[in-house]
Amino acid sequence: MSTVTITNHPLIQHKLSILRDKNTSSKDFRTLIAEISMLECYEATRDLPLQEIEIETPICKCKAHNIEGKKLAIVPILRAGLGMVDGVLELIPSARVGHIGLYRDPETFKPVEYYCKLPTDISERDVIVLDPMLATGGSAIDAITLIKKRNPRSIKFMGIIGSPEGIKALQEAHPDVDIYCAAEDDHLNDHAYIVPGLGDAGDRIFGTK
Repeated sequence: MSTVTITNHPLIQHKLSILRDKNTSSKDFRTLIAEISMLECYEATRDLPLQEIEIETPICKCKAHNIEGKKLAIVPILRAGLGMVDGVLELIPSARVGHIGLYRDPETFKPVEYYCKLPTDISERDVIVLDPMLATGGSAIDAITLIKKRNPRSIKFMGIIGSPEGIKALQEAHPDVDIYCAAEDDHLNDHAYIVPGLGDAGDRIFGTK
């Protein structure tokens, strides 16, 4: 079964409190999403292998380390996942970016695919899927299923807030995909929103509500 990491670093928890506040502006919300994503990415990439190299400092030659031949791709789930991209690219500027478009049917709460564009060499890359809210888990499950058809080297999921239901569903559907979130909230309400959550992340990022 996949591992679930809830990143409880004080900086993340502080920023998450402001993110949840209904009075936080779209501008500040976007900034906070990017900052939290950057801090989470630090944890999600902790297992990247290193290789030893030799460099020359202004003083002398020495042994140092760099990341060993790993190619990374990040794939935000549209549209809210876009808010996490800049924060991750701050840490991994060489990562390729794919996009998967899914929307939630208001009647069934099931995800509906409308767009999928992934790096052509994704089979040579390790993928991090981005979506701020892991609610029912449907969008993440479907997005990862689409990506697996292209045979990437590995996949991780990185969100901001997860529900117990969404985390469980994602683990059961994709037991090989590790999950990283800043918080695991209490439950889903009758409209499949996370409680206490932060509302609709897409609307709050783009100011559309």
